Amino acid sequence: MRIRALAFRIIRQFIKDKRTLALMLLAPLLVLTLMKLVFDGQAVDPLIGAVKLPSPVVSALQNNGAVVTPYENEELALKQMGDNELDAVITLDGLQPHIVLEGSNPTKIRNVMAVAQKALQELSNKGNEVEPVLSYLHGSGDRDIFDYYGSVLVGFFSFFFVFLIAGVSFLRERTTGTLQRLLATPLRRWEVVAGYLLGFGLFTLLQATLIAWYATSVLGIALEGSFILVLVMNLLLALAALTLGTLLSAYAQNEFQMFQFIPLIVVPQIFFCGLIDLQSMPEWLQMVGRALPLYYGADALRGIMLRGEGWNDVWVDSAALVGFSLLFAILNVLALRKHRRI
Repeated sequence: MRIRALAFRIIRQFIKDKRTLALMLLAPLLVLTLMKLVFDGQAVDPLIGAVKLPSPVVSALQNNGAVVTPYENEELALKQMGDNELDAVITLDGLQPHIVLEGSNPTKIRNVMAVAQKALQELSNKGNEVEPVLSYLHGSGDRDIFDYYGSVLVGFFSFFFVFLIAGVSFLRERTTGTLQRLLATPLRRWEVVAGYLLGFGLFTLLQATLIAWYATSVLGIALEGSFILVLVMNLLLALAALTLGTLLSAYAQNEFQMFQFIPLIVVPQIFFCGLIDLQSMPEWLQMVGRALPLYYGADALRGIMLRGEGWNDVWVDSAALVGFSLLFAILNVLALRKHRRI
């Protein structure tokens, strides 16, 4: 009897807590649906620039799954590859093929080489395969898969932990009555938000610095660009997470409800931050990814760390992250109205 009474009490609690009930029933379906859409995407064919290649070689590349763009000028092809529009450029010196690989993505390197090795059999002489000469636009071919994904994970962990800690901390300020006492003072809403962001921001800067330093100096993740620029982008990404975490904490009643936002807000961004090639997804799903802050932070960090990009290459990503932070901060100010008007 007592066990049954206890069980009924738990059941009634779940029925009354609609958010928890929805999380248990619907969140797994959302994540599974995203995984279905992401992993069912079409394979991404290697993008190859063919500089004055014979038509049989071009046809062989296309027949083996490559998307081939003919070029008459090697400099133009290399420029396109520098803009991340090609995975490789193939030229011929007599009968000797030269392959310049973009070099930042080990998976794309393998795909290009698999296609090229088959296609270049067109140049074989009596069955003897011609061995291509390889060079790299970025790196030297010694990068491993962790270099490629590590640059994204640097941004993801900054985003995730700042989001979680800031949200829980701001929630605690509210549940302990500290926020209500502040709202009773002459402080305006925007001053309250700015003060909290500035206070949390100091530790956000410390965390962003530590993660960037540890990833590049201790773990040895590739770094072709400026460490200062990596730090700036990591900080901007953490700032977006900070403002988003404090915003969502206004709609949570306890720490458990704050954790409920993780599968709804953080987990979907994992699929769109670059760990999985967006080009393999449907176009509408790619647009969803571009509406999330982690997409821009990961894109900028990968460009800086793996391709040596500078400020002129990542300023759009930076502006997007600043825009997200400003939007979330404004919504933070508006959300304080539900606690008390000032």
